[in-house]
Amino acid sequence: MSYLENYYENYDEEGRLLSRHGQVEYLTTMKYIRECLDGLSDPAILEVGAGTGRYSVTLAREGCRVTAVELVEHNIELLKSKLDGSEPITVMQGNALDLSSLPDGAFDLTMLLGPMYHLYTPEDKRRALSEAVRVTKPGGFILVAYCMNEPTVIQYVFGMNKLREVMELNMLTADWHCVSEPKEIFDLVRTEDIAALDAEFPVEHIKLIATDGATRYNREYIDAMDDETFSRWIEYHFAICERQDLIGASHHTLDILRRRNKNADPAV
Repeated sequence: MSYLENYYENYDEEGRLLSRHGQVEYLTTMKYIRECLDGLSDPAILEVGAGTGRYSVTLAREGCRVTAVELVEHNIELLKSKLDGSEPITVMQGNALDLSSLPDGAFDLTMLLGPMYHLYTPEDKRRALSEAVRVTKPGGFILVAYCMNEPTVIQYVFGMNKLREVMELNMLTADWHCVSEPKEIFDLVRTEDIAALDAEFPVEHIKLIATDGATRYNREYIDAMDDETFSRWIEYHFAICERQDLIGASHHTLDILRRRNKNADPAV
């Protein structure tokens, strides 16, 4: 069993997204998914790395045609357990690095809301984004989620007193960029890393969103909020989640791209 499979066999990802603090990431992501789908009467959606189906199942229940691709069998079983058979969803096991079973230009919206967390080399990141661009229609949207570097330095390295340990393991560069391997599960990036990757593809960068912003720094008191206060927190978060001066401090970000029309496309 791989590090990744072992992690998701034992981690309650569904519970995280259902917690108060996890709902902020979910609600923010759904807000921007809906913006991308606005005006489309019968959108075809692909989610690569669909996990337990938090997004794919929701969208399928709303009548969207969804293809959900997931690597980890445990997650696929959980996703399928939520379906009653009436949803317009196709669930398949697959890898973000190879979507060859899917045709070019088939989807109005392609989402990678997890794969970039677990890809550790520039080559793999390029391959995953290349495949996502390939299967998206010209003019369609690609949504890519990332885990950010600075929250780990702040909360884990310093907040949990791990500085000596990570330095002894050579897990920090001279400019404080975390170095990850598969056994660390998550790869961490900065905004400039995202921009450099985007620049290699025939896409228009629309915006980069802080999907949880300050939320995870304050998860204990956010989880304890009453409904009215939490509603106000969401209102505040939505007001600042596009502020580029704050993006790098968010634990998770959402990169929104649009595939350029074919007559503007260089080879992918």
